Amino acid sequence: MRKITLSFTLFVAFLLIVSCGNSQAVQSSQEAKTSLNASVQQAEVEELLNYLSSNELKGRQTGTEGIELAAQKIESIFQKNDIQKYFDSYRHNFETNGVKGFNVVGVLEGNDPRLKDEFIILGAHYDHIGIQKPVEGDSIANGANDNAAGTVAVVELAKMLAEMDNNKRSIMFVLFSAEEMGLVGAKRIAQRLKEDRLDLYALFNFEMIGVPMNDKEYIGYLTGYENSNFAEKFNEYSGEKVLGFLPQAKEYNLFKRSDNYPFFEEFNVPAQTISTFDFTNYDYYHHVADEAEKLDVAHMTNVIESVIPGILKMANTPEKEIKLNQHDAGR
Repeated sequence: MRKITLSFTLFVAFLLIVSCGNSQAVQSSQEAKTSLNASVQQAEVEELLNYLSSNELKGRQTGTEGIELAAQKIESIFQKNDIQKYFDSYRHNFETNGVKGFNVVGVLEGNDPRLKDEFIILGAHYDHIGIQKPVEGDSIANGANDNAAGTVAVVELAKMLAEMDNNKRSIMFVLFSAEEMGLVGAKRIAQRLKEDRLDLYALFNFEMIGVPMNDKEYIGYLTGYENSNFAEKFNEYSGEKVLGFLPQAKEYNLFKRSDNYPFFEEFNVPAQTISTFDFTNYDYYHHVADEAEKLDVAHMTNVIESVIPGILKMANTPEKEIKLNQHDAGR
């Protein structure tokens, strides 16, 4: 009788251990899910968008007081959220045609002794075209969709990823200037980072994400879609179709028309841009009416939240899984 009782007692203890283990596993899974699906604050997205595209900044043209104010705002957010400096300051300075410009650069160092020397860059240009010919009395090209929206995405991602602090690879956040002058800021910093022998895994650029596309099964399209397995792997990492193919992006060769391209040229790695501007859903490109009130802040918030799982997975895989397709490798 004692033997049966002992066996029963051991069986109950086993069930309790298994139950406890399962409970801990479920809790751990829930915590991981909560961490992965971090909640981006829509009010903060809207606040930063409104500031960057306000009349006070006068269109953020490179070399003006307006872009200086934009840079100061971004720097203050980086500092508040413990984003580190890559250079001596958050600024990478350059000059083009007598105009002084500066990219704003921050780094979230990876926590893996080996992988932290590999970098992912999240980028967007924060400049615009400034004061233009008046239209109905308005001469300020505020650049809300182009590209305060992308800038907000990168800054909010910096905040969220710093809070999570679970990236094995290092993540660099770059806000490019002089994009509107011919991708100058991106070209200069790509050259500088190449000189530094930065081990760049991939660059993910954000351009005009302020309004949703119509009748698409994905959230944003990826320029240079066919050049790499970026979209395929990113969607796999995300568990949903975040990135898709837009025929017009290939038709207009958008891959070469944003700040991703200088990094592709310098580093020969996947360097691509996400956008939701599909040529039918926004009429105010380089127009004084490109203002914050015309953008869909809920959509922007969704874009930012939706890319977090894919970025985290990119930052934590043991090997570099996102690669150029064979015809683009070895350039």
